Amino acid sequence: MSIFGRRKRRVADAVPDVADAPAADVEADGPHDFDDVAERIEQIAPQRLDLGSVILPAPSGSQLQVQLGQDGKPQGVHLQTTHGRITVVAFAAPKSPGQWREVVGELVSSLRDAGNTTEIADGPWGRELVASTKTADVRFIGVDGYRWMVQLVAAGPAGAAADGSPLVETARDVLRSTIVRRGTDPHPVRTPLPVQLPKQLVEQLAAAQQQQQAAQAAAAAAANAPVQPQQAPAAPRPPRRGADGSAMQQMQK
Repeated sequence: MSIFGRRKRRVADAVPDVADAPAADVEADGPHDFDDVAERIEQIAPQRLDLGSVILPAPSGSQLQVQLGQDGKPQGVHLQTTHGRITVVAFAAPKSPGQWREVVGELVSSLRDAGNTTEIADGPWGRELVASTKTADVRFIGVDGYRWMVQLVAAGPAGAAADGSPLVETARDVLRSTIVRRGTDPHPVRTPLPVQLPKQLVEQLAAAQQQQQAAQAAAAAAANAPVQPQQAPAAPRPPRRGADGSAMQQMQK
């Protein structure tokens, strides 16, 4: 559930810069349930990143990164900002709140067992978890909704996860304007809700993968190409002999 899970196959960075995405026409008091804003979704969605289970705002200067699983399907979507990386994931949850509190306790145990330091902090939606690892400082923010829970992870260099830092302020702005689309399909509790990429993004990822595969094939072909043996230089031809001997012999006569 956290960013410390198993490594996925690769991260594709072939998606567009979202610096010019306009602000959405929705009150920033979320995260929102899709059903609560369904009547305005046609106006909201074009101004945001519609990823199926979550619809995210696009912070200025951010870039979208898609993490793919072994089957080639998107497993995670990240917003890379100038201050650090923001990851928003929606999970199936019970109708009653309380899942986030349980998740925080499990995260604390897991992080401390791995030798990291943790601290519980108060945030706009209640408790938040701040952790310091060997590679990054991380802040976990979670919100319980109706049959869903959304978790935001903000990770950056040392000090980036401190309260009031640019990364944390950006992360909270993202979460305030996030829309969760739970859907009606049954999902076991704590199961990540499906991520669905926009058509344009899928086409860009496919093109990037084709380029990557072509480059890898070209490199493999060059590495496996047989080496042509170099021919030894031709031996010098002996002096031409005439009927009366060689030219030297003729001069000595």
